Amino acid sequence: MGAGGDPAEGGIIEVPNPSAAMAKKSGKPLAELQRGHEVYMLQCGQCHRYKLPQDLDIDEWQTAVPKMIGHAGLERVDEKAVLGYVVAVKMERGEE
Repeated sequence: MGAGGDPAEGGIIEVPNPSAAMAKKSGKPLAELQRGHEVYMLQCGQCHRYKLPQDLDIDEWQTAVPKMIGHAGLERVDEKAVLGYVVAVKMERGEE
């Protein structure tokens, strides 16, 4: 958590890259996690600072991502990929 109890915000270095181990643990195809990471990195930072995947609860991501994907004019497949990616990060860290 950041100062004042707000979720930590980060840039590129703080955002984990998808890996084969992450894909295996999450049960998601590596290509889907890579797409989710790509959309997250290229789109989410255009309107606001990045929220680190590991610093928000899964239910917070499940509420926020569909709204942001729609706001950004992206496809449902991108929503699924981003959600898959952030959940996989949490699972990789044992936070699911």
